[in-house]
Amino acid sequence: MFDAIKNLFTPVDYSELMKRKAIIIDVRSRGEFQSGHIEGSINCPVDELEKHLSKLKDKDQPIITCCASGMRSGMAKRTLVAKGYKEVYNGGGWSGLNGKVK
Repeated sequence: MFDAIKNLFTPVDYSELMKRKAIIIDVRSRGEFQSGHIEGSINCPVDELEKHLSKLKDKDQPIITCCASGMRSGMAKRTLVAKGYKEVYNGGGWSGLNGKVK
């Protein structure tokens, strides 16, 4: 439990995660994704995430979720953690995250 609380207050170095080959999963709708997204991110709407988990084979690889505001990406993070993915980060809104991953 202490680690979970500590992680809430530890700043995330997203550029370092990208150096470690993190995957960015944008959980917005296809239409939202097409209107703008982070280069190289994968679009998987949050309501379809569980159907596509077989594509995420390495449960130790860092994963960053993003959406419009951070709500859906938080839901996606909880889903991924519950399915055994070990290093998942809620990147919040995609436009804010875009500057942090470079």
